[in-house]
Amino acid sequence: MTQTKNKDDVKALNSFLRGEISAVETYEQALKSVDNGTAKGILKTNHASHVNRVAMLRDEIHKLGGEAEDGSGAWGTFAKAVEGGAKVFGDSPAVAALEEGEDHGLADYRRDLDKLSPTVKSFVSTQIIPKQQETHDSLSRLKEIMN
Repeated sequence: MTQTKNKDDVKALNSFLRGEISAVETYEQALKSVDNGTAKGILKTNHASHVNRVAMLRDEIHKLGGEAEDGSGAWGTFAKAVEGGAKVFGDSPAVAALEEGEDHGLADYRRDLDKLSPTVKSFVSTQIIPKQQETHDSLSRLKEIMN
């Protein structure tokens, strides 16, 4: 049973990891395109937070005896869409797209939380979700400032 639960936890954590890798890629693309200094500072802070979460999730997966995935998979498409949108439409749409990604990430964590073993659920609840909420909230504030 423990082996099965670990496998389920690793699968869920890898799904979260792909989302975080996508977020890192998306922020990297947005940082190349956004000109507003205030926005750039917030995006750099959020990017660093997502980079940290990638490392935390990989560590947790390895602790469970799993193999951490390397890429964003289908999530990487979102990064490309943000890059293209920022170049064509400017800073505000890029920030709005990033906020949408933050919304989606938060919803993913919350939706899958009850599927996790108690230890992994605690890790995600106390270490990952609060950081996701912070990046989400900072993007929401930035979007208000830019509109």
